Amino acid sequence: MTDYTDLLDAETWAFVERTNSFYPPDTIDYTIAEQREIYDRMCREFHAGYPDGLVTETTAIPTPTHDIPIRIYRAAQPDAAAMVLYFHGGGFMLGGLESHDDVCAEICQRTGFEVVSVDYRLSPEHLYPACHDDGYAAFEWAAKTYAGRAIVLAGDSAGGNIAAAVAGRYRRHAHAPAGQVLIYPGLGGDHRKGSYVTHADAPLLSIRDMAFYQKIRTGGADVSKDAGFAPLRDTDFSGLPPTVCITAECDPLSSDGPAYRDAIRAAGGKAVSVEEKGLVHGYLRARHTVGRARKSFARIVAAVRMLGLGHWNEDSLA
Repeated sequence: MTDYTDLLDAETWAFVERTNSFYPPDTIDYTIAEQREIYDRMCREFHAGYPDGLVTETTAIPTPTHDIPIRIYRAAQPDAAAMVLYFHGGGFMLGGLESHDDVCAEICQRTGFEVVSVDYRLSPEHLYPACHDDGYAAFEWAAKTYAGRAIVLAGDSAGGNIAAAVAGRYRRHAHAPAGQVLIYPGLGGDHRKGSYVTHADAPLLSIRDMAFYQKIRTGGADVSKDAGFAPLRDTDFSGLPPTVCITAECDPLSSDGPAYRDAIRAAGGKAVSVEEKGLVHGYLRARHTVGRARKSFARIVAAVRMLGLGHWNEDSLA
């Protein structure tokens, strides 16, 4: 078992303790309704507000069977070069438009790009692939609505998984994604090695948590070979857009970023993976209180802007 005493600095420990005070480590033992209530309360407690001048519009994308709620963020000083399609984290069963509201607002204000946050359907009411189907529908809507702009896919944790699935499906679309920024994504890596072993009991996300979320997501069905469900199990990584993976060192998922990077590079694509030392899963909420998280968020914003402008400079992300 990894000893996190020296890996995490005092600021990060304070963030972990504050998170646990709102969202205890045993939360997965509660009912789904209770877990969502606990998670939503935690998100409200961490909400950092909106930057000055930013405006939002909450609307929906119509589909033949249901509407997909979205929230559009517009910066005080907009840049129409690109837009960002953002998929929130939450284990595919938690979160929505409010959970990552301030994160999306800050990405919008700091890049100038419009950000569209997608409130995809959640498990267990809607099993896989419902969440991904909503991601695909959102991309198709964005490709039509933002015909003159580059589309940057972004997402954290579960949302990073959805973003990668969208990138895989639409890599050869007429309005293919210009890039993707995946923040501590779960991409279906090998649970028998790497960070899945060394950080199996990491603060804020454990292997036990992940097993619970996977069962809830699928209803117990074996879809492990589905490249949408687990992008790392794709058999073709060619044609994927320029990709930036940002992972947390102290996270069972941290090995997925470099594995995905290596697969894309081996297929001739552009990809970089940055491991944020001493950080834990969910650190986006620590971007105003933890120095390491603040620097990482600046890196994330820089990556989004770089890809939106059609640039590629790995050194700028170091």
